[in-house]
Amino acid sequence: MTTPALDVRVDGHVAEVTLTRPELFNRFDDELHVEFTAVLESLRRDEKVRAVVLASTGSVFSAGGDFDLMRAAQADVATRLRIVDDGRRLLDALISLPQPLVVAMQGPAIGLGATVVLTADAIVAARGATIADPHVVLGLVAGDGGCLVWPQAVGMLRARRHLLTGDPVDAETAHAMGLITDLVDAPDDVLPAAQALAARIAALPPLAVQGTKRALNRVTQLRAGEVVELSLAHEETSLASRDLLEAIDAFTERRPGIYQGH
Repeated sequence: MTTPALDVRVDGHVAEVTLTRPELFNRFDDELHVEFTAVLESLRRDEKVRAVVLASTGSVFSAGGDFDLMRAAQADVATRLRIVDDGRRLLDALISLPQPLVVAMQGPAIGLGATVVLTADAIVAARGATIADPHVVLGLVAGDGGCLVWPQAVGMLRARRHLLTGDPVDAETAHAMGLITDLVDAPDDVLPAAQALAARIAALPPLAVQGTKRALNRVTQLRAGEVVELSLAHEETSLASRDLLEAIDAFTERRPGIYQGH
């Protein structure tokens, strides 16, 4: 029996979406891509929901992409196109959500996991958590939103520094940089703090809140129009590269990679 990728609950005016596969480090494989996008699109149409909490289970918020899916994409153009289309739909659903999104980040958010986190309106993180986009370390272009959300969060120069190295940022540094809005001491404190913040937002006049959110979304959507299609096209190219396979092998074998740019 397959473990569900998501759990969705609505309590009053707050929806809580939880990633529920800690044994897979809540990775964004085909299943989670599709299910999460469908949930976001459903919540977008739910007029009684005034705020959304996104949480996770286990010690890792999300480890990002799925190596098996990447390997399959390397050899098959249809798989590459599907991955790119799924990424486009997910990002569009996130940056079109009219309700404020509060993330409860109890552990590391990596790659696409970091992108999802950085589309939020508030991010509550534990001090021991980290955030990183190591697409380049795996031979991939940060095409599924990294080139959009990191510059918006911390400015272009810092975004370049971390997207071009894949270096992680610890939660305290991320808070100082503006990548994280709220810092708490322990992983167990993260979800209650995020729930309390979402409840505060949900208690405010909804037309004012959602009108403000839609206007802010427009800013992000305009920036997305400048960069997302180009970055996705470059990511699709990198999904077909030999360097991708070498990077995955090097990572799993814990050795330096040898890259040819092919």
